[in-house]
Amino acid sequence: MGQRSRDLCPFYFAYPMSQRTPLYDTHVAAGAKIVDFAGWDMPIHYGSQIEEHHAVRRDAGMFDVSHMLAIDLAGPDALPWLRRLLANDCAKLTVPGKALYSCMLKEDGGVIDDLIVYFFTPERYRIVVNAGTADKDLAWMQAQLAGFNATLAPRRDLAMIAVQGPNARELFWTAFPVARAQSVLLTPFQAAEWDGWLIARTGYTGEDGFEIAVPADAAATVWQALAAVGVAPAGLGARDTLRLEAGMNLYGQDMDESVGPLESGLAWTVDFKDAGRDFIGRKALESAPPTRQLIGLLLKDKGVLRSHQQVITKQGNGETTSGTFSPTIQGSIALARVPKGVAVDDEVLVQIRDKQLKAKVVKPPFARNGKSLIQEN
Repeated sequence: MGQRSRDLCPFYFAYPMSQRTPLYDTHVAAGAKIVDFAGWDMPIHYGSQIEEHHAVRRDAGMFDVSHMLAIDLAGPDALPWLRRLLANDCAKLTVPGKALYSCMLKEDGGVIDDLIVYFFTPERYRIVVNAGTADKDLAWMQAQLAGFNATLAPRRDLAMIAVQGPNARELFWTAFPVARAQSVLLTPFQAAEWDGWLIARTGYTGEDGFEIAVPADAAATVWQALAAVGVAPAGLGARDTLRLEAGMNLYGQDMDESVGPLESGLAWTVDFKDAGRDFIGRKALESAPPTRQLIGLLLKDKGVLRSHQQVITKQGNGETTSGTFSPTIQGSIALARVPKGVAVDDEVLVQIRDKQLKAKVVKPPFARNGKSLIQEN
C-alpha cells in the first residue's frame, strides 16, 4: 500500500493471520486495495480515497463494517448488568430500538472500549463493539456476568454494512422499498428489526444514513443491490477521514486503557446522575478530576497533522491523537489531548519534524452534513 493511503488511515495494523468478512470476495472483485486492519483483511480504498470521502459527504457511500462484533444480551438481569458495566446509563433506554453510546471502563477509569447498545426489551439488548478489541471486550463482559442472570451471544453469523450520506436513506429505500415502512420513522440513534435484519440510524461519518446488520449469506446480495442504485463503495481510509471531520473518537488513538473518558471529550457519555449506580470506574473518575482535555486543531501553516505530534501551549504541552488532511475543509485537522485551560480560538504550536507550525484551537466537529463547520477569523 502506498504511503499516502497509510497516512490517511493511520489506524493501520499488520497481523500474522487475518480474518475475512463475508464481503471479502466482493471487495476483491471490485478492485479494492486490501490491508490488514485490526486482524481483518479489509478494503482501504477502491481506487481514490478522496473520491470515496466526497461521495459520502455529497451523495451516498457504503462501508463494510462486518469486522465489528455484535453481541446479543438476554436475561432478567440484562439491565442491572449493563448499569454496572457501562459509564452511560442504559436505564435511559425505554423505546424499542433506541441506542446509546458508552464507554466500558476499567476500575481505574481507563477505557476498555467504546460501544453502542441497542434496547429491544428490558431483557434483550444488542451491543456492538470495535473489531480490534472484540475478544478482549467479550472476555471482560463474561467475567462481569458473575452473579447476574444474563447471557451473551456473539453474532459472527451477521454482516454489517453502513450506508452514509445525504442521499443514503433514499437510495437504501430505492434498493429495498419494502423496508421503508419499518425504517422511515427512525430517529437518530434508533434501530428497527425487520425480516431478520437490524436497520439502525447510528452513523460514524457525520452524515445521515443507516447501518444494516444482515445474515452473512445475504451480505453480497445486499451490497450489490445498493451499488446498483448508485451507492458508492468506500473503504476504511475514507471512513477515517470522515469520522475525524465529524469529531468522532477512534479507539486506540483518541482513547484507550491508559486514559479516561473525561479527558477524551466524552464526558457527555458518563452518567453520574444516579448516585446509587456504582458503575465500573466511577470511583476512579470521581476521585481524580481531569487535568487534560481533548480539543480540535486546524493547522494554519503548511503541513499535515498526524497522531503523536507534540502540541505546545501556554498551559503546557500535549499531543495530537488523530490527524489528517481534511478533503472537505481542504486543510489539515487533528484531535489533541492538551492541558485544561486551553480554549477555542487559542493559537498553539505543533512540532512537525524540525518545525513548530501554528495551529488554531477549534471545537469539533470540523465538518458535517456535507460542509465545513470551521469559523474563520
